[in-house]
Amino acid sequence: MAALQGRDIVCFSNDWDGDPLSKTHIMRILARDNRVLWVNSLGNRAPRASAADAARIWKKLRDAARGLTEPERNLHVLAPLYVPAYGLGAVRRLNRALLRLQVRTAMQRLGFGRPISWSFLPSAAAVAGTLGEALVVYHVVDEFSAFSDASAHVAELEARLLRRADLVIASSERLLAAKRLVNPRAVLVRHGVDHAHFARALDPSLEVPAPLAALPRPVIGFFGLVADWIDLPLVRQVADAYPQASVVLLGKVITSTAALDGARNVHLLGRRPYQELPAWCRGFDVAITPFRRNELALAANPLKAREYVAAGLPNVCTDLPELRQVPGCTVTRTPEEFLAAVGRALRAGGPDPARSALVRAEGWEAKVDELRAHVEAAERGAVPARIQAVPG
Repeated sequence: MAALQGRDIVCFSNDWDGDPLSKTHIMRILARDNRVLWVNSLGNRAPRASAADAARIWKKLRDAARGLTEPERNLHVLAPLYVPAYGLGAVRRLNRALLRLQVRTAMQRLGFGRPISWSFLPSAAAVAGTLGEALVVYHVVDEFSAFSDASAHVAELEARLLRRADLVIASSERLLAAKRLVNPRAVLVRHGVDHAHFARALDPSLEVPAPLAALPRPVIGFFGLVADWIDLPLVRQVADAYPQASVVLLGKVITSTAALDGARNVHLLGRRPYQELPAWCRGFDVAITPFRRNELALAANPLKAREYVAAGLPNVCTDLPELRQVPGCTVTRTPEEFLAAVGRALRAGGPDPARSALVRAEGWEAKVDELRAHVEAAERGAVPARIQAVPG
């Protein structure tokens, strides 16, 4: 049987109805030729006594009550019930039993047999390898233990999943180096980009959203989660250095924005749907990727970098290893270099079709072709030659 054609895949990932992530793009393409059971996130931490966490728990209960759904052809979504607590052995054993029962029941209902389990989250360690799988894949896209709110047990869960995996796929060189110390059957597949979607920003007939069109030009833009890995003091420096510009941040805010207080030209415009992002990009003159250089960011491969370039935008970035690999990005080592690069990009002017073409060959289709080849090799029992030579 051809690798990743006519197969059953059980995917452990983020919630399906969130913003499209690397996992979403990959599984949508695989669902054309395979059946996918997408298991919504179990989370990486215990909830806090906050309105946001209470709302998340309520949403999880509503989703679970709907049962198994099929939002897209061949893509079935299971929102499992579990006890949102970590650290207690009895609770962890209960969650393992609950999750396995719910996944096995969904598999039976769908007629799944000998699936590939494809885990994007360490919490899948509870059941990965216990579902009668033909192959266990761990696809790691973040250094999960480095999240500021991660449970202390995340590293332990990930180590179990790494040891159990027949194939480990890492989205960055730093993740690859770390994970192959535990499992030598590790390969590198960097993120792709939905090029056709973001290249719509180059269409002169695409209307810039009214809230953006009303702001003074030029526009220095960012989209994504505004979290503690975003260098907001650096964003403030950009705003102060270019007071005539509008600095626009699109995305849900989950961290303090005190660093931006008093900056009249900074505009927090909230989360915008994925389908609208090209129109917002059309209204940007320069994009910025201002990540802090911490362990989480150093291991990351930010999706937005390629998305900005696909939109034709100059993209000024802080110095993360993976951003050096993205054509069309300007990587800077200091705040002074960052500010100067923003100025040069502003003078160069707006979206450029030639820049967009730099990442046309890095679409998700090409990345899934890489994944198919690695799965085929793993099922033959082959370990890539360049990985075999690595000790550990």
